[in-house]
Amino acid sequence: MTTTPRLAKPLLQTVRGIMDKILRKEEGRRNANDVIRVEWTAESLKHLLKTELTDAEVIVVSNREPYSHQDIDGHVQIQRPASGLVTAVEPIMRACGGLWIAHGSGSADASNVDEQDHVAVPPDTPSYVLRRIWLTDEELTGYYYGLANEGLWPLCHIAFVRPAFRTADWAQYVAVNRKFADAVIAEAKTPNPLVLIQDYHFALAPRMVRERLPDATIITFWHIPWPNPEMFSICPWRAEILQGLLSSSILGFHTQFHCLNFLDSVDRFLECHIDREHRSVSANAQTTLVRPYPISIEWPPKALDGQPNIAECRKEIRTRFNLSQDGKLAVGVERFDYTKGIADRFRAVESMLESHPEWIGRFSLLQIAAPSRSELAAYRAVQAEARDIAGVINDRFGTESWQPILLVPTHHEPEQIFTLFRAADLCVVSSLHDGMNLVAKEFVAARDDDDGVLILSTFAGASRELPEALIVNPYDIQAMGEALHQGLTMAPDQRRDRMRLMRDMVAEYNVHFWAGHMLMDAARIRKRQTIDIATTTTGPQ
Repeated sequence: MTTTPRLAKPLLQTVRGIMDKILRKEEGRRNANDVIRVEWTAESLKHLLKTELTDAEVIVVSNREPYSHQDIDGHVQIQRPASGLVTAVEPIMRACGGLWIAHGSGSADASNVDEQDHVAVPPDTPSYVLRRIWLTDEELTGYYYGLANEGLWPLCHIAFVRPAFRTADWAQYVAVNRKFADAVIAEAKTPNPLVLIQDYHFALAPRMVRERLPDATIITFWHIPWPNPEMFSICPWRAEILQGLLSSSILGFHTQFHCLNFLDSVDRFLECHIDREHRSVSANAQTTLVRPYPISIEWPPKALDGQPNIAECRKEIRTRFNLSQDGKLAVGVERFDYTKGIADRFRAVESMLESHPEWIGRFSLLQIAAPSRSELAAYRAVQAEARDIAGVINDRFGTESWQPILLVPTHHEPEQIFTLFRAADLCVVSSLHDGMNLVAKEFVAARDDDDGVLILSTFAGASRELPEALIVNPYDIQAMGEALHQGLTMAPDQRRDRMRLMRDMVAEYNVHFWAGHMLMDAARIRKRQTIDIATTTTGPQ
């Protein structure tokens, strides 16, 4: 049931004061005296757009599309990708409407668009338009697999995989950024659209859009970590990337730490003015706000609709995977990626079984790992490593009727994932480095019984918001094994106390809060622009 938004008329009359207070709110501070409380919902966002961003045309740009059409055995199926970005942004588009520009990667995508390459989504209740961009194999190899995922991804995640920077890949990255920027310009119906550019695939797009739409309000959100200047100096095109991002009106990161790393990088490699007190950079007549906006999920999650009760979920999952009905179950859910620490997680299970053999035959880790970027050698290697380690551990401890590790390398829809979360005793998020990690928040959101234990890497941004989880160093295998044992033996009242605190945080600081925070900052910028234009036009009185 949709609740009535609390953006009442008196509050809207003082929205500038609200914005000032929110802008002063430091990362992690949740003092009610610092921020006027607003219940952030889909309706709140709609109301904000209607009242503070009147007639704003919303355009999202991302590589990953929110829905893809796949030809499976001659039948077209609609899939939603395993993507934290899509998890966060898609509810915003459902609430606000507008246009989403993304790469059409599905095998049946081209046959399910109109003559403008548009398709209305979501399929069941369309509320916005998806514009698909088509990329050649050469473009995809250079821009996506090359510069973005063999270069920027390992550079920013510091996961001990050497970044690869090739001139040919950079050329394709520039060309594809131009292709997406041209699509924004072609689709824009107003001179000042609100353009939300997502992630490291489009570092150059803000500048390209700004050149053609100088009055646009551009919010760029960098969904992965930003490295320190020493690490960033590895990139041959560091200046071009920084200049591209600094054409944004607002540049967002998950944490203040990543904001500071970015400002330090700008300070080292560009000539510009940095105002650290106001967290802004001025260069080439453009001022960019650099802000932390911890990303989150929809509350309540759509995937929770129609879920069986906890007891039924537990029975269903244990039956499906041939597990003992009274055995303990941990789950891990992510893409197959070397930053997620899947092999280390398996070794932690091995360590626990060595130290606490009473769990042999009584505990299993169910690992869902959607295949990802299998064209790249580093990703194929991590998949092979995980399979090999799981096999060794299962051979060592397993029996004909029981295995400690169940590795399921297939894509699962959000509703299936939530059923897994509700069936589990533990959820393990052991990322070696993550900007945020929304799996942790999804697990918390799925547990409306206030039960379950979250084991969370200290190197995931979510650990700063969910300290009630069991925080672990994923490089310390023995300690992570002990955390598994601690989670399995934790008293019920302690599990409930921890889960309730985490659920309160995720509920209040949900994805609508994340979007609302950025949109209120955008509204402030647009109002100031209007005032500046009026002042310039009329002159001093």
